[in-house]
Amino acid sequence: MKDTYSSYPEANAKLPSTHDEPSLDSRENETPFDSGTPGGPVQPFCTGKVDGETRSCIDSSLQISVVVPTCGRADLLNRCLASLVSQEFDLFRYEIIVVDDAPSTATRDIVTTWSTRMEQRRLDIIYLPNHGRHGPAAARNRGWHAARADMIAFTDDDTVPTAQWLKNGLLGFGPDCDGIDAIWGRIEMPLSGTPTDYERDAQHLETAEFVTANCMCRKDVLLAVDGFDELFRFAWREDSDFYFRLLDMGASIRHVPEAVVIHPVRPAPWGVSISQQKKILFDALLYKKHPLRYRQKIRATPRWDYYQVVAALLVSVFALIAGQGALAAAAGAVWLLMTIWLCVKRLKGTTRTWTHVAEMLLTSMLIPPLAVYWRVVGAWRFRVAFL
Repeated sequence: MKDTYSSYPEANAKLPSTHDEPSLDSRENETPFDSGTPGGPVQPFCTGKVDGETRSCIDSSLQISVVVPTCGRADLLNRCLASLVSQEFDLFRYEIIVVDDAPSTATRDIVTTWSTRMEQRRLDIIYLPNHGRHGPAAARNRGWHAARADMIAFTDDDTVPTAQWLKNGLLGFGPDCDGIDAIWGRIEMPLSGTPTDYERDAQHLETAEFVTANCMCRKDVLLAVDGFDELFRFAWREDSDFYFRLLDMGASIRHVPEAVVIHPVRPAPWGVSISQQKKILFDALLYKKHPLRYRQKIRATPRWDYYQVVAALLVSVFALIAGQGALAAAAGAVWLLMTIWLCVKRLKGTTRTWTHVAEMLLTSMLIPPLAVYWRVVGAWRFRVAFL
């Protein structure tokens, strides 16, 4: 998972679930899952090879496999693993699979340390280096294919799952884990003080619909939809594509707000919104695959405001070159007013430090042309009429 995993170019789909499910709090004392007998025999259904080592494909002693893709963030991964080994759930009933998308000694050492520490407590923590196609989608695919349980949980290396995350997530599937194909839980992104524009935008993840930082799915359903589309090379829209394909196949999906994952907002460099615009090219791929759902759940209309800003800028430049001073001035005034409007809109409700104001001024000038550019690149690359 790379630093490009932020949701900064535009807010994710912000359609909270409309499911009216009974509260899990009233069932927290129930034990719908057989805890088994500690030390009982493992019954593998089949075997497979993972990095030259034999691993069970399905292990009847496991209820769920947790897949964590990571990429060069050993410190954050260490924090995530600390929370995952502290689940209020029988340790021998789940496994943790860490998929290293940029194989490194630091990441391997973190996983090995935790694996050794938990060995006597019968919690398997597996390190899988990803030497194939890269990106969060590819890493998650590698993880769930190697999983030994028939239920898969996904989270990210920069999250902190709460102690009852697995317990409440599995409760969301029902007492017999029957009838529900996938669930997604609640994400909390705590902020202190007045946020920056970046922090406020990132916090939209709290209301996003079906985010892979906090979801669980049956392995047979993952097989049915062929997992995640690895054409999505960044952490952007690959979870929406997966969700849309689940909807297309008629999967039964439930929102389980009791399954909570804390997702602290990571510090970002000055001007981060500029580099984040590149991810928009994958909006074109998502639109190509799901045009109707994209307009329903992501963005109802094209970014006409950005196109207008870019058009005004181009008219101003070419009019100036052609010696049309009046036209250049008029178009330049339109560009300036729309840029100021964008800057003011982004500053509303955010911190007013001089560095942040300066960042908003500069990036508000650059975002529209960059966003349009990457839309065009995405439309060309994926051969789709996308605006």
